[in-house]
Amino acid sequence: MIVLGVESSCDETGLALYDTERGLLSHALHSQVAMHEEYGGVVPELASRDHIRRALPLLEEVLKRADTPASDIDAIAYTQGPGLAGALLVGSSVACSLALALDKPVLGVHHLEGHLLSPLLASERPEFPFIALLVSGGHTQLMRVDGVGRYTLLGETLDDAAGEAFDKSAKLLGLGYPGGPAISRLAEFGDPAAYTLPRPMLHSKDFNFSFSGLKTAVLTVVKNHSEAVANICEQDKANIARGFVDAIVEVLTAKCVNALKHTGLKRLVIAGGVGANRQLRESLNAAAARRKFKVYYPELEFCTDNGAMIAFAGAMRLERNPALAQREYAFNVRPRWPLDELEAA
Repeated sequence: MIVLGVESSCDETGLALYDTERGLLSHALHSQVAMHEEYGGVVPELASRDHIRRALPLLEEVLKRADTPASDIDAIAYTQGPGLAGALLVGSSVACSLALALDKPVLGVHHLEGHLLSPLLASERPEFPFIALLVSGGHTQLMRVDGVGRYTLLGETLDDAAGEAFDKSAKLLGLGYPGGPAISRLAEFGDPAAYTLPRPMLHSKDFNFSFSGLKTAVLTVVKNHSEAVANICEQDKANIARGFVDAIVEVLTAKCVNALKHTGLKRLVIAGGVGANRQLRESLNAAAARRKFKVYYPELEFCTDNGAMIAFAGAMRLERNPALAQREYAFNVRPRWPLDELEAA
């Protein structure tokens, strides 16, 4: 079965072809970072318009790379939510229109399920069950994953997501957009002893997170400087960045270790854009070596939003439940869609 995946939930347009026998055939991605950089964040209307421009050229690209005609596609999966409403509508309309033209079944996929299953695209893939840390610009959640569609929420952020805290703190330091990679790179040159920032909810007896206070602590440190942020020396900016990154990484690592201890599981999966963070990976790998558990990551190219994870998630659901292959081409999107509303495949 060959499944075409269409992703357009935010600021990346991604398409991919996944074959249940041969694996990932091809994928193509366009990032809108350069366009949104001027505004310091994603502008929803501009994002939607750019998805319209990119979708069909990317479709042609993935078909050409896979040397596969459109008629060979068996089903089309698209991101139905959550995400920006206008951006979701573009991908949904492209997927459903194409499915109608080709007389193929179509399936709406949960964006977060795509992220949760993306490590299964790697050469070393985890077996169920496992603990998953979904950590991105919009979400920070710890889950127990027992199978496709079988997700138990253990804890989540009570305010800012980790990726959001990265971006906002980077902006406070006068760094560019997207801020997460920029503040992580700067932190590599910082002194870990210069600033000790708070570790919110580190010792709470649950698996929830809170990063709003950490962002406020960065703001307080910046304001305590007599000069404007643009005039703070680069070394001091690096020191602040190091204090921030160390704090957030320590909290994420501790919560993951506690979740594994609580459930008795020995497999941890990291998914989402922040999963590409080098400091987080080093911390988790060190914890895994000490406590004898295994950590799995998606390939770096699949940490951010992409069509491959949507094609794969759609294929996994269709393979387990062929009845999902519907030829219903009227569509709706779900900008807010709790993952616990998903049914098991």
